[in-house]
Amino acid sequence: MESQRNISEFILLGLSYNQNIQIFCFALFLFCYVALLVGNLVILVSILCSPLFHQPMYYFLTHLSSMDIFYTSSVTPKLIGDLLRGTKTISYSSCMLQAFTMHFFGGIEIFIITAMAFDRYVAICKPLHYMIIMNRTRCNLLVLAAWAGGAVHSFPQLSMTISLPFCGPNKIDHYFCDIFPLLKVACTNTYITGVLVVANSGMVALVTFVVLFVSYVIILFTLRNHSAEGRRKALSTCGSHITVVILFFGPSIFIYLRPPITFPEDKVFALFYTIIAPMFNPLIYTLRNTEMKRTMRKVWCQTLFPKKAHSSFTEAYRLNNFIKKRTR
Repeated sequence: MESQRNISEFILLGLSYNQNIQIFCFALFLFCYVALLVGNLVILVSILCSPLFHQPMYYFLTHLSSMDIFYTSSVTPKLIGDLLRGTKTISYSSCMLQAFTMHFFGGIEIFIITAMAFDRYVAICKPLHYMIIMNRTRCNLLVLAAWAGGAVHSFPQLSMTISLPFCGPNKIDHYFCDIFPLLKVACTNTYITGVLVVANSGMVALVTFVVLFVSYVIILFTLRNHSAEGRRKALSTCGSHITVVILFFGPSIFIYLRPPITFPEDKVFALFYTIIAPMFNPLIYTLRNTEMKRTMRKVWCQTLFPKKAHSSFTEAYRLNNFIKKRTR
């Protein structure tokens, strides 16, 4: 294998050669990455420091926020650094590591989103048995299954990519190392490998999307029997999940579920599932969730203004005692 690999680095062509566009992209993606880190860290701290952590939906949300950070960090810092420095080279080992981590954490994220859909299905369709079905042991098993699924998805991809010989062109028409662009510069016939990648990545994206779609159809069908208030709350929660699914799975299916060829437009579609969708996850899961917004205000007010929070709590406690005495 080492004799077949004569190149030690790849050149990432990036999104554009235009200097003005590169400056704009640098500012945009730096903002997106900072917003993603801050938003997901706020969600993590808010849930971990509140009783919400013991609820299955928010337990899964902490794992989703963690995967958002890991997944996007495998691609975005390198992209931002390349736009800032103007150099777009990446070593062979770093390229293989980036391709692996991107699919590993991306696979985990897909399966966690699926677990969250299952959680919503049980909560809405089997509310009386919810706490029995979604106990902490089963939640832990679902998260463990998500990690196992990410490994089963990514390790074969890594094995196929490492086995490819790279001895000629080393320019990759992308802003990160992905499987299809690497197949294009390999010094061998990659048709079989490309078919295996489609069978792996494409089918994982398609099957999980179909499972999610069917689960939400069942949920929407079940909501007909709920009260207007119950339908509103359930639709608000499910609407957040559906938005995440569309942003993440739409571009993924377009890129991976097709013959192993690349188009210049792939880089634009890849932005949706590597940067944009993970950045919007904190907004989608908080702005439409009253319980989450209330918890965030409580946690961060106590953290940033402990004296004010304590005085407010004391005043509320005295007022409550006063009302009790007056009603006796």
